[in-house]
Amino acid sequence: FFMFKEEIKYIERQIKKIDNLDKCLRKICFYLNKNIEGYDWVGFYFHDHKKKELNLIAFSGVPTNHTKIPFGKGICGQSALSNNSVIVDDVSKESNYISCNINVKSEIVVPLFKKENNIGQIDIDSNNLKQFSSKDLEFLKKINQMISEKFF
Repeated sequence: FFMFKEEIKYIERQIKKIDNLDKCLRKICFYLNKNIEGYDWVGFYFHDHKKKELNLIAFSGVPTNHTKIPFGKGICGQSALSNNSVIVDDVSKESNYISCNINVKSEIVVPLFKKENNIGQIDIDSNNLKQFSSKDLEFLKKINQMISEKFF
């Protein structure tokens, strides 16, 4: 986490301080979007298991029409079914990609777990190719873990 040490400290303080989940998620989205270069759109989707879809709860960046995504559709929907994180270096090479914004070149999706259950995910789009690495993955897993420990 050396690369994201200050960011982790800031987000940890926000999670401890804010008792409303939606407000906390909005604050995290805004912070990541404004403070980390290449995090051009940041959102949290949560699972609706009855409808088998993801619902956008909070985001920062260009508004998207994709506020509900069926499980299995797109990178987010794939992650919802597989319970795995996904890093896409070049979205133009993905057959299952849902385009939210023509400027997006790469994407990372990291599931959020309540105990062992996948209940949601953080989704980040970048206007740069190959924006995301294992460092981003570990950073985002840590954020999700802190959210889960506080709210779930």
